[in-house]
Amino acid sequence: MGFTNTLLEVLRKEKPTHMAVVFDTEAPTERHTEFEAYKAHREAMPEDLSKALPYIFKVVLGFNIPLITSDGYEADDIIGTLAKKAEAKGYQVYCMTPDKDFGQLVSENIFVYKPARMGNEMEILGVKEILEKWEIERVDQVIDILGLWGDAVDGIPGIPGIGEKTAKALIKQYGSVEEIIAHSHELKGKQRENVEQFAEQGLMSKRLATINLNVPVELDEAGLEMCAPSKDLLEPLFAELEFRTLGRRVFGDDFSITETKAVSIQTDLFGNPVAEGRTTLTVDVEDIYEPPTPVEIKNINTVPHQYYLADTFEKRAGLIAILKQQKNFCFDTETTGTDANQCELVGLSFAVKPGEAWYVPVPVDDAEIRKIVLEFKPVLEDAAIGKTGQNLKFDILMLKWYDVEVKGDLFDTMMAHYIIDPDTRHNMDILSENYLSYKPVSITELIGAKGKNQGSMRDVEIEKIKEYAAEDADITLQLRNVFEPKLKEVEGEKLIHGMEHPLIYVLADIEYEGVKIDHDTLKEFSKQLEIDIARLEKIVYEKAGVRFNIASPKQLGEVLFEKLMLDPKAKKTKTGQYQTGEDVLLALAAKSDIVRDILDYRQLQKLKSTYVDALPTMVNAKTGRVHTSYNQAVAATGRLSSTNPNLQNIPIKTERGREVRKAFIPRDSGHTIVSADYSQIELRIIAEISKDANMMDAFVKNLDIHTATAANVYGITLEEVTSEQRRNAKAVNFGIIYGQSAFGLSQSLGIPRKEAAEIIDNYFAQFPGIKNYMSDTMNFARENGYVTTLMGRRRYLRDINSANATVRGFAERNAINAPIQGSAADMIKIAMINIHREFKSRNLDARMTMQVHDELVFDVPHHEVEVVKPIIMECMKNAIKTTVPIMVEIGTGDNWLEAH
Repeated sequence: MGFTNTLLEVLRKEKPTHMAVVFDTEAPTERHTEFEAYKAHREAMPEDLSKALPYIFKVVLGFNIPLITSDGYEADDIIGTLAKKAEAKGYQVYCMTPDKDFGQLVSENIFVYKPARMGNEMEILGVKEILEKWEIERVDQVIDILGLWGDAVDGIPGIPGIGEKTAKALIKQYGSVEEIIAHSHELKGKQRENVEQFAEQGLMSKRLATINLNVPVELDEAGLEMCAPSKDLLEPLFAELEFRTLGRRVFGDDFSITETKAVSIQTDLFGNPVAEGRTTLTVDVEDIYEPPTPVEIKNINTVPHQYYLADTFEKRAGLIAILKQQKNFCFDTETTGTDANQCELVGLSFAVKPGEAWYVPVPVDDAEIRKIVLEFKPVLEDAAIGKTGQNLKFDILMLKWYDVEVKGDLFDTMMAHYIIDPDTRHNMDILSENYLSYKPVSITELIGAKGKNQGSMRDVEIEKIKEYAAEDADITLQLRNVFEPKLKEVEGEKLIHGMEHPLIYVLADIEYEGVKIDHDTLKEFSKQLEIDIARLEKIVYEKAGVRFNIASPKQLGEVLFEKLMLDPKAKKTKTGQYQTGEDVLLALAAKSDIVRDILDYRQLQKLKSTYVDALPTMVNAKTGRVHTSYNQAVAATGRLSSTNPNLQNIPIKTERGREVRKAFIPRDSGHTIVSADYSQIELRIIAEISKDANMMDAFVKNLDIHTATAANVYGITLEEVTSEQRRNAKAVNFGIIYGQSAFGLSQSLGIPRKEAAEIIDNYFAQFPGIKNYMSDTMNFARENGYVTTLMGRRRYLRDINSANATVRGFAERNAINAPIQGSAADMIKIAMINIHREFKSRNLDARMTMQVHDELVFDVPHHEVEVVKPIIMECMKNAIKTTVPIMVEIGTGDNWLEAH
């Protein structure tokens, strides 16, 4: 994708008349023959790149650009030879490369075109730029500098002790490697010794760095001339690679990743593809193009369908009669927006069999909408009839605002796909293209692209809405038919029907309920934060000795690393400015109080803008409460996330952060907040999964787990454990499940790496079950490509057998952590379902209002507090049956902070 983007960009911006793409081959060159170490120690090509290369060849050929290779010669030599030949014929030539060696080629008509990369704009380097950059008088002196300096990446040795700066100075004085060697007696000390001892090596290095301009390759002007890309080659390739956006850029908005056709390819004598009317240059690529199996594109215009408009009472009655006869039907809502708590209903669509669907429009007037919705209330509330949909939580929540409580077993295609393939996207249009080879009508075709000029569904003519909305219900029903057998294949039926689908009703109720916010508390807190931020700002300026924008990473980096010199090895970002992310500042905080002040400043600024000032703007005008939206199909671990506001990110570790929770209050004076929180749930789950005797024993005896761990690791009694030893044990307990290394532990605790390694070794010696769990889990993942939670939720790990150690290491850490995090997520979900069910069956007025990490929050009438506490406790403790005791802490208060 990166290659194709770059190629498109240069074609668009520069509009070249002629072009070729040149590759090395695996055959040795003269340089390898002359010097065995040449490129011998270069790292192997990254795994992802080697897999991508055949596709890059296909992309190049698809754009009708000649692909040139020649055994025995490097790509640099071929480019150099062709550049000089083209120049001789009057062309201006651009060698597109970031390689510094190409500076030797530039002339009046040959330039180096340095592509945009790492945040830097592209550069065009001519004679002037090369002479300035290398501090030389002639461009061929680039070769002399490279001969002296060498190139560690290419294995060119150069002359020891001579770096870039010295090489430039020597060439400035003597002009060439040969002249330096001839005048070596003028040099001093070690430098003279090295030049004389390694003279031959310097000359050889110069030869290795010289681009060969005599490669036996002809300049075929007609063959290199640009022409239109081959639609027949590129469309199926872009479809195979799922290049949706790139496909539309090249082929227009009608492009679809499902639109592939049979391709007829002309080949040369060696079976290599040849673009029609083009001269073949030297191409040594076998089996370059193997088109994917043709898939017929389908859309609403090519597939027979019967979509009905039910716009009268009689037609609606006929539809309702059909729905009543079904064991299950698919439905969808059309609305004026994407926030179910704020928007209005525009219509309903229904489907009971593929290819047939109905659309029920509703008028603008609220009372009239309610009349029509009321007609469908009995069938939507019939618990004996199952309901199918895509993102059903939205539709269920939408209908709650019109006094309809949807009931019945659910089948949500978004959630089904989330179980089948949690790491990819679950949008209906994409699912339809991928699984049905069908491109649905896009919402943007009806109301325009997202943004301030986007229209409303209310403004679209009824016939268009009917086709679009009915198609949604129809396609969703068809997706259900595809996903049901796939759920069986991944053993996901119990998970989806026993957990994810019932949870939809729970989340819809939580979102509908919302939570009350205390405006006065937030206003007062905001004023206090403003004072504290101004105070910190003043302190930072005094310590820095200069006023600057603390919020600007660029200015902050310059102050910390150039003015105050806090870290001589400070790293820079791709755009060339210093890294000032939280991880960088945290590492410096122990050494510098100004950094601690800056971290405090950042934390208070974020607290103020993200929560304290933002929460009042999120209050729903209809209810006076804040209604977060829970994302059930985002985190691959199974955890819920939330948006508007993101409750999961409300700070809890700092005193000031916790203050935000004060603003979450009961609905009125007759209610109180009840908070229930799992205690150390992930550690209890790792004890349960690993069955480690020592860890299980600590939990069974209700010991403080970190003290018990420290006692085991340090070989002392519980009473002898110091606060520092407990802190170290706590870091290991939590770090180990995230695959923390001795280096990571030493960094987080500020102790020597050797000591950290000893702590980890002792930990595994005392908790061998955890060590076994880690190795067994990784072995299972390597063999099967996934790991599972206690409830059978799968986390797929596609990189677990990667040859790239970094990529593989990330997958291994996920393999260890996913069963733990995922089981904790499953546990609280089951608890939520059971509590919700129990509240309803007992007809209680208590309401669940928030789920944050391992905590549930409730708004409870005073007289029900003692009734709901044991229900909550029982449901949370017994959500998943475990040997390890599950502990839950329950609190009450006039606000969330008090209750927690």
